[in-house]
Amino acid sequence: MLRWLWYAMGGGLPRAYSRWVLEDTTRRSWPVRHLARALVQMSPVLLICLFAVPVVPFAFRAAAAGGGVFLGLLFSAAYMTETTEHRAVKAGWPPGTTARVRAERAARDEVERHARYRRDGAGSYD
Repeated sequence: MLRWLWYAMGGGLPRAYSRWVLEDTTRRSWPVRHLARALVQMSPVLLICLFAVPVVPFAFRAAAAGGGVFLGLLFSAAYMTETTEHRAVKAGWPPGTTARVRAERAARDEVERHARYRRDGAGSYD
């Protein structure tokens, strides 16, 4: 858990985890995983906004924190591909690896989606 938090906050992992980093940045759910890491990165500031400013009413603090999270996620989404590529390069993969792996997976998924057994049903080979 601590290692994942370190990774989520932008820290590098040992080379033994490079395949995991590539899988993390290229699997089908990579955008959701990226946004989850962004939320972890924003959480310290969010907690400070919510609980360390006692003079302002909580509703105002919550609104400010919510707006900050929204803008933070928007900014993070804008640079999603670059950030995940940087994570993979930091793990030892050559630049462009995440884009290539995602394209290969998309091509395989497309072939699978249009495969004859999918189109005609399982019993169509008889």
